[in-house]
Amino acid sequence: QVQLVESGGGLVQAGGSLRLSCAASGRTFTIYYMGWFRQAPGKEREFVAAINWSGGSTYYADSVKGRFTISRDNAKNTAYLQMNILKPEDTAVYYCAAKPGWKEPTMMSRYDYWGQGTQVTVSS
Repeated sequence: QVQLVESGGGLVQAGGSLRLSCAASGRTFTIYYMGWFRQAPGKEREFVAAINWSGGSTYYADSVKGRFTISRDNAKNTAYLQMNILKPEDTAVYYCAAKPGWKEPTMMSRYDYWGQGTQVTVSS
């Protein structure tokens, strides 16, 4: 089993920045991809970004490309999501997720482990 704990959410004005962290524990050696997803009120959970074990492969949703950056520090078993130029439409609960396989890193259904989520609110 893998446990994931997110942190770093909060309230920020439009145009501002936040950095989310996701600390993994347990059988972390089984993790290949780590991803971030988000769910806004009344909407389905959606893919935001994903990164493979080496950091050499990253994926982003079109809505965040150029503004968000995903990274990971394997020595700390931690993934990060740097969010810049935040917009009100980025307001959501952000979830960290992890998966052991290399296939389909943008698909929510492929992730086996999930954190509890952290709220990000962007005011206009």
